[in-house]
Amino acid sequence: MIDLIFKLLRLLEPEISHVLSLKLLKLAHNIGLLRLLSLSYSDNHFSEKNKFSYEKLKFKNRLGIAAGIDKNGDYIDALGALGFGFLEIGTVTPKPQLGNPKPRVFRDQKNSSVINRLGFNNKGVKYVAHNLKKRNYSGVVGANIGANKNSVGQDRINDYIICIKELHQYVDYFTINISSPNTPNLRDLHSKECISDLLASIKHEIEALGFTGPILIKISPDEQLNVLENIIQEVKRFRLDGIIATNSSTIRPNKLDKNLQNEEGGLSGKLIYKLSTDILEKVADKDLLIIGVGGVFSKEDFKEKISNGANLVQVYSGFIFKGPSLIKTILG
Repeated sequence: MIDLIFKLLRLLEPEISHVLSLKLLKLAHNIGLLRLLSLSYSDNHFSEKNKFSYEKLKFKNRLGIAAGIDKNGDYIDALGALGFGFLEIGTVTPKPQLGNPKPRVFRDQKNSSVINRLGFNNKGVKYVAHNLKKRNYSGVVGANIGANKNSVGQDRINDYIICIKELHQYVDYFTINISSPNTPNLRDLHSKECISDLLASIKHEIEALGFTGPILIKISPDEQLNVLENIIQEVKRFRLDGIIATNSSTIRPNKLDKNLQNEEGGLSGKLIYKLSTDILEKVADKDLLIIGVGGVFSKEDFKEKISNGANLVQVYSGFIFKGPSLIKTILG
């Protein structure tokens, strides 16, 4: 029933559909409808083999929701009730921002893919902190953090530090988003000098705060391998924790709907599954925590990410197109 409603909502403009779907999910959770429809799962519902631990964190299973679904932490309890092993909210910036002009989300229904140029639209770090404080969900929650659009130079680095200061008491891990294609020049942070300065500042801050959760760097699938290898070296040098591979891509495959070929933004979904998995395989490192994301729509996709080096897997477009039943499809 819920999946049918989600399918009907997908006939609407994508951004409106997204918001309405999440509001419906929250309502269904609040009135107990998710449990009634067998879409709400206990911590022990899925197989023991899917459980995973990293240092002090215990993941009830290896499947999580990627950043971008719940940007402000408004739907943590409802999403958590669906059976995900962990949730990642955001991307969060210090100051609220509206993001890029609309329309800014485009769906290729035939290829189960999405182009977005949202631009870190969110209500700001203080609003998100408030939502995190009042959540009931007891599973692992991470915050994907980024820089405000108008921040440059040291101010851009400071934006990440502000988010860590505001949220470190309420989250289990941080994802450092340096790879969104929708914030001007953000991907410059992949360069050797910039990533070194950023990670040095983050390392200093988490030590000062006493934050011991994982710090992960979310990378672009569009960078050259030598650039990504340098990021891994820097992560190890600063004794941080891992990599999320990957963010959305600026490539435009021939299969993509011809009406979307010239739309700017990041492409996600089935059309980047191979690209993101190839990058995952190349950057996988047994000494790091690795999260694979990009085009996961099935149990087979999930297993392939794991076999190519991922410890954990996230879904984004798969959840948009398949709805809540995707969790059971993958883990059941």
